[in-house]
Amino acid sequence: MSPAWITGFVISGAVIVVVAALLLYILAQARRIRGLASVAAVVVSEIEANTQPIWQLHRTAKMASGLDETVQAIAANTTRVADALEGQTARKAA
Repeated sequence: MSPAWITGFVISGAVIVVVAALLLYILAQARRIRGLASVAAVVVSEIEANTQPIWQLHRTAKMASGLDETVQAIAANTTRVADALEGQTARKAA
């Protein structure tokens, strides 16, 4: 075998070793990312559970706004009834 062939085999072997090392590194990083993704999924579900009261608060505020409008309408009707009764009382007195 000529020295060129031996040099070619050595370089090819080195390239194969480097590629194998890179593939092992990529595999290790993929496993690490998978583990972190599992942790992130747990944290996301905790965040979702912790933010549910915020959405419920929004619904409560919306309902309170509707109640406020209803109370104002009742107050306006009560005022009209009181004014009408006051007018009838004034007519009877006269």
